[in-house]
Amino acid sequence: MRGHAGGAARHWEPGTQILWRYRENGGARIHIARPVTVVRDDSELLAVWMAPGTECVKPVLADGTPVHREPLATRYTKPRTVQKDRWFGTGVLKLARPGDPWSVWLFWEPGWRFKNWYVNLEEPLVRWAGGVDSEDHFLDISVRPDGSWHWRDEDEFAQAQLDGLMAPAPARRVREAGRAAVAVIDAWGPPFSDGWENWRPDPSWTVPSLPQDWDRTAAHASP
Repeated sequence: MRGHAGGAARHWEPGTQILWRYRENGGARIHIARPVTVVRDDSELLAVWMAPGTECVKPVLADGTPVHREPLATRYTKPRTVQKDRWFGTGVLKLARPGDPWSVWLFWEPGWRFKNWYVNLEEPLVRWAGGVDSEDHFLDISVRPDGSWHWRDEDEFAQAQLDGLMAPAPARRVREAGRAAVAVIDAWGPPFSDGWENWRPDPSWTVPSLPQDWDRTAAHASP
């Protein structure tokens, strides 16, 4: 990482491999860990690339059932564990501005045909020596190439509240964050206006490996 004078926040050089992690909802354990490569990191934006074939950690039910296959009524109440898997889709570019309660992900079809932006509502990223941590907030926004958008996973957001994973006050803050993100979309502000859909990864980059201590406790720095 490079530092700034005066002891300000430190940033990773492009090409650095870090972890992008999420804590479980209502708990402290890490249940999602994705090795990524830093594209850009400065006081305005963290951009990372998750390459196809990346080994990741994801949550599953205790019996190994994928979470999305469990009926919604019991999806958040059955015991869970984690398992290793690989990201077999096309790669994902993730963008996050410091302090924002969301990150913006870009998806492509095979052959680099741009598919969509995806606004993942979440806790603002918190930096540590090996990467960034957050907690997902269930509700998301999908943005098409023409700028039109729609809410995603409203049913999961509602169920999480019913199951006690999100209290009324935090749920209201998530909705407020969603409306703030929509205002950025409607105004076509950054990062949507920045041309990231035309970005391509450095062909010399290797696919990051998942470290054995992917769930290690991190000494967090400021967002």
